[in-house]
Amino acid sequence: MNAKRAIPVRERNIVLIGFMGVGKTTIGQLVAKKLYRDFIDIDQQIEKDFNMSIPEIFEKKGEDFFRKTEKEYILDICHHKRFKIVSLGGGSFKQEEIRNCCLENCLVLHLDLSWENWKQRADLLIESRPVLHNRSMDEMEQLFNERKVIYDKHNSKVATDNLSPEEVADYIVETLKIGWDLYQPM
Repeated sequence: MNAKRAIPVRERNIVLIGFMGVGKTTIGQLVAKKLYRDFIDIDQQIEKDFNMSIPEIFEKKGEDFFRKTEKEYILDICHHKRFKIVSLGGGSFKQEEIRNCCLENCLVLHLDLSWENWKQRADLLIESRPVLHNRSMDEMEQLFNERKVIYDKHNSKVATDNLSPEEVADYIVETLKIGWDLYQPM
């Protein structure tokens, strides 16, 4: 029988999920630095590899192409890399295969932000986020709430309202260290 060996908890990639603009990249970079791990931002990696911005990829190749590429990158990281801090794009966790793979092989942290606080960031995000183009604020709120349901499938949630990225990163690192100290493999 070929039973799949579980990845030891300390070796698991830490995957950050949450709505666009919550701070996954900024916080992920800080956490990676504090834990001496490499940081991977899936969207940035795709942009680099295709030499195009995400909006350009959506425009020239389509959202389906982007989602397929995103899935390939994420599944590869989940299955073949360890000790990474990974920031997923806001919509990637909608894909069931990505969600299941991350939950099985990684530690998934949901960076949560209230709608009221997110609205204050909206103007800074719209141009660079194709899924927000041509949407009213009501439509954005609907998308925000739809995604929140998906993000509820996680290993831990971190409330980011009224905290600086540094404070959120410190909280994550301290929480991880406590968990790692308590974890006793059988």
